[in-house]
Amino acid sequence: MNVLTINTSDQVLGVALLKDDQIIGEYVTNLRKGHAERLMPAIVHLMDEVEWVPEDLDKIVVAKGPGSYTGVRIGLTTAKTLAWALEIPIVGISSVYSLAYQAYFSPYLISPFFDARRNRVYTGLYKWSDDRLQVLKDEQNIAMDQWLEKLAPLDKKVVFLSPSILSFKEKIQDVLGENALFAKGPYNVIRPAHLALASANVEPINVHTLVPNYLRLAEAEANWLKQKDAKNE
Repeated sequence: MNVLTINTSDQVLGVALLKDDQIIGEYVTNLRKGHAERLMPAIVHLMDEVEWVPEDLDKIVVAKGPGSYTGVRIGLTTAKTLAWALEIPIVGISSVYSLAYQAYFSPYLISPFFDARRNRVYTGLYKWSDDRLQVLKDEQNIAMDQWLEKLAPLDKKVVFLSPSILSFKEKIQDVLGENALFAKGPYNVIRPAHLALASANVEPINVHTLVPNYLRLAEAEANWLKQKDAKNE
């Protein structure tokens, strides 16, 4: 099976092509540049490099968030458009889960997270067991202080992975001490090839019902709803 994977849910832009779980090509950048202008050229370039045409694709896997509102929308819109045009299955996979997947060889608890601003994070708690990534705490949008308060009583070593690891590292160490472990640089961003592997047991979804997983409303939308509710009172 030929699979195209797409991740634009954070600062990293990643595209990969896999054939029967083997990586054929991969493109990754970690730049503060617009994903909207660079995603399709990246897909086209990668497919040209491996000499594939769109009709060679059998499935598309896309990171559906949580993460950057704009980034998530760009990735999903592109993936859904391609899947609809090519009439092939599409799978949406959690960005948090996909990041946790990369700690495959860790025997410890795994806490991937993305910066949700205002000292909040998108995160969850996972552990590899019997060759499967187990979900111990569902992904959530939570203040980092509250999250660490939940982890501390467990008194177990926790591996943290995040593109924003440096922003929270000191706070994590202050609370968890020696139980806090940190992944090295390359493991702190989603590798697009891992999206396909992480989605192995996820069923395809109707292209029209696949929606972003924001875990919270955008600030503008939340304010609009508050104003709407106030008018209805």
